[in-house]
Parts: sequence; structure tokens; C-alpha cells
Amino acid sequence: MLYWTLVFLGVALVAGLFGFGGIASASAGMVKVLFTIFIVLFVASLIFGAVRGA
Repeated sequence: MLYWTLVFLGVALVAGLFGFGGIASASAGMVKVLFTIFIVLFVASLIFGAVRGA
């Protein structure tokens, strides 16, 4: 899951490097949202895995 977060972070960095202000801000916004979602899902899977294993 974090792979896609890194992909969108790369897109945001490349867009910022080339100076496309609108694209860079949109990509950075998507990266923030996806990173938050993936972190929540990762923590949830850790909790459910620990509960299921116990």
C-alpha cells in the first residue's frame, strides 16, 4: 500500500521540479490524502492481525 504513496510522492516532486504549480499542488494534496488512508489501513491491519493471532 505504501508503494502507491511513494509513487504519488514522486509525481508531486517531479511536478514541483518542473514548476507546474497547479499539478504539483494537486499531486501533493493527493499524496497527503493517500498517505493518511494507507497509514490508517496499515495500523488497522496490524491491530486485526494481533487480535486474530492472540
